[in-house]
Amino acid sequence: MIEPREPKYQWGQPVQACIDLLNDGSYPEHAEQALLVETGTPGEIVQIGTHVESKLPVYMVEFQTGHVVGCLEDEIAPR
Repeated sequence: MIEPREPKYQWGQPVQACIDLLNDGSYPEHAEQALLVETGTPGEIVQIGTHVESKLPVYMVEFQTGHVVGCLEDEIAPR
């Protein structure tokens, strides 16, 4: 069994998007693959979970666009 990895970032930490974040279907009011968050957009980590299969940390980030998006560590960076 794979043990969950400790999160690199903390709840409440300011971050920014490292890549353009697209709709994976989580936002039905937007087209699939529509741009939700542009690279460099600031946000804040509002929750941290763990992906069930990979046991990697998943960060719920509230971006200034108003979208809350689940991100992996390589999709965000500290501000």
